[in-house]
Amino acid sequence: MLLKPLSCVLTFLAATMLMNAQVNENDFIQATKDTLATHPDTSKGEFGYKQLIIPGVLIGYGFAALNSKSLDNFDKDVREDLKHNTHTDIDQFTLYAPAAAVYALNAFGVKGKHNFKDRTIVYATAFLLSNLTVKTLKSTTDVTRPNGLVDNSFPSGHTTAAFLGAEFLWQEYKDVSVWYGVAGYTVATATGIMRLTNDRHWVSDIVAGAGIGILSTKAAYWLLDPINNLLFSSKEEKKTAMLLPFYNGNQAGGNFVMRF
Repeated sequence: MLLKPLSCVLTFLAATMLMNAQVNENDFIQATKDTLATHPDTSKGEFGYKQLIIPGVLIGYGFAALNSKSLDNFDKDVREDLKHNTHTDIDQFTLYAPAAAVYALNAFGVKGKHNFKDRTIVYATAFLLSNLTVKTLKSTTDVTRPNGLVDNSFPSGHTTAAFLGAEFLWQEYKDVSVWYGVAGYTVATATGIMRLTNDRHWVSDIVAGAGIGILSTKAAYWLLDPINNLLFSSKEEKKTAMLLPFYNGNQAGGNFVMRF
């Protein structure tokens, strides 16, 4: 009973990166690049409508489930199969792991697409966009969590943060190795699954959260140049600025530091 609905969830989330994967390693790498890569290049701030397809489908599924009896029943079937599983607190940490990996890799000398300032602007912008979206939707949709405790289930904030970081890791390191992106999306998917097994979210919550996280990061890359132009002039090249956001599951905020 458990395997069928759970496998559906795993398949649905994994499709964001592995839709065309083949058994051969070279084919797998190329297929994954074709699936995740977009033209124009998101990491360079270039916009293309194809970049909206995957997050759009994920977000659309989540909203469709709010008014679909069949999708609602699927949510309940998965919850019924998973509610007796052992709960874990690992998801309180894995939601940050993909984004933290970007900074860890740079610290160990594996250079990504952007310098510290620019990648921090990207991450901070994505963080703020996603949190504004999640907080607004939680307060307006009033979806009760599977455990029945509160009415702020839709969408999943943890899953949003995890997929935001996974897309961030992918965009920064897709030209270094596709496996960084695969690892990031695997951790993000695991985070979403743990939100289900912890009885904190419905399938539709985590699917929508995944879409919001991915789209927020893409939008942050599109906004990088305008933000840089707004905040940093050519005469201020020696200035450095850093915005460090935080989210503990209930509260969000950030610290801004500028050095002259």
